[in-house]
Amino acid sequence: MFIPLYDVNHLKHIRVQYVTIGLIVTNVLVWAFGSVVPDGAADLAALTLGFIPAVAFDHAILPPSLDILPGEATFLTYAFVHFDFWHLAPNMVFLWVFGDNVEDALGHIRFLLFYLLCAAAGALFHGLINPLSEAPLVGASGAVSGIVVAYLILHPRVRLWTLVFFRIPLPLPAFIPLILWVAQQFVMLVLDLEGRVSWGAHVGGILAGSILVVVLRRPGVPLFDRRIVAPRAVELED
Repeated sequence: MFIPLYDVNHLKHIRVQYVTIGLIVTNVLVWAFGSVVPDGAADLAALTLGFIPAVAFDHAILPPSLDILPGEATFLTYAFVHFDFWHLAPNMVFLWVFGDNVEDALGHIRFLLFYLLCAAAGALFHGLINPLSEAPLVGASGAVSGIVVAYLILHPRVRLWTLVFFRIPLPLPAFIPLILWVAQQFVMLVLDLEGRVSWGAHVGGILAGSILVVVLRRPGVPLFDRRIVAPRAVELED
């Protein structure tokens, strides 16, 4: 529906979005490694690091050669594995555009916790919908969905440049494309249960993100752009 390009929303509490950059670098490196390994290794990575509901909920077991991680770990590790560049790129674009301001509102450590919890919530919701599925879930979209809804709750009135229908650049208040995007995830969850995209992981991330951003935000950080907070150097984190 749209691709975010740039937001007019300066950082107020931190100098650099270290965690956002670190997450992007980690995801890209994992993908890059998977793209140069011998054929078949990427599929093995999905099976060993991906979240498999039937395995996580003890309905099935992996062969010993693939069972290298505790099942609980895959609630997080799946979010750092992507099938190909076109699976990776949209997630990283959304993370780059929206992650810095959510990190700014939460702080570095709480933002990392937020990201991981949204990823875990995405896996859990996906698993609850498909508890017997033996297909591995991979990708950062559950965590990124949490970031998108957090940004919507924090900064709905910020001007967001978007590529509408993937070809028309438009400056819009953030709430217009983001509400439509969030609504799409819930609609597709109902209409496309058997598709390759895990809309359940998206919705799980959205539900977690909408709660966690309220709980984990810095004291005094407003919701819904109720108050413009001017940058103050004394509050900056290194």
